[in-house]
Amino acid sequence: MSADMDARELERYSRQLNLPGWGKPGQEKLKAATVFVAGAGGLGSPACLYLAAAGVGRLVIADHDKVEMSNLNRQVLHNDGRLNSPKAASAAATIRALNPQVEVVAMGEEITNGNVDRLAAGASILLDCLDDFPSRYVLNRCALRMRVPMVHAAISGMEGHLLFIRPGETACLRCVFRDGPSRGVFPVLGAVPGVMGSMEALEALKYLTGTGGPQGGSMLIFDGATGEFRRMTVARDPKCPDCGVGGPTFRVSEGGNPAGPSSARV
Repeated sequence: MSADMDARELERYSRQLNLPGWGKPGQEKLKAATVFVAGAGGLGSPACLYLAAAGVGRLVIADHDKVEMSNLNRQVLHNDGRLNSPKAASAAATIRALNPQVEVVAMGEEITNGNVDRLAAGASILLDCLDDFPSRYVLNRCALRMRVPMVHAAISGMEGHLLFIRPGETACLRCVFRDGPSRGVFPVLGAVPGVMGSMEALEALKYLTGTGGPQGGSMLIFDGATGEFRRMTVARDPKCPDCGVGGPTFRVSEGGNPAGPSSARV
């Protein structure tokens, strides 16, 4: 895809082009990028919307589920008229209507060890917008193999957390959450994944354009009940089964057990 911008794009993105360190070079980097979004639900909806609105060149969306009525309090890519439709296709239709200049690829497949490398091939960054930890770990190992950054977020009720993963440099998902909780029905207030999914998009945009401060090395925790954010330092675990010494991906020379919770909220 050509990174050259036409007059329509220059007008569409004019407000962000004025950001310090962004400008036309940053926008051209964004246009040349491919973002793989795993999950088109509560987290994936705001993430996809803001990535597309900002002008990412290619958006690959993977989700094997169909739109259900109970999704609609938070999954703003979808609507009543698309009930029982494939989520990936519904998401792609919304994105194309929002910004026709973004190339959207809808992948209606469940993410597995057998297909994840194919689904994410060519991605500049991966976004974990999934709702179960077995699939999250599959994506985590893919990011490690590909040496591509991954942004992870998860929520429960009115709480959420965010983690930026740089393979070989920062803690991976399995370093921080060795054994995630079992998937099940959990309470969700739609604005909370709205916040966390938007944060995922922001982290991806910063990385792709080279703007903002250093990313990785800590986990951002959001308490929607109080409106407070806090950061918790996380470190690579030399015994991590995915990225640690003896792990299947690569070796690390240093690290430590992260402080904080032993299970994640999804």
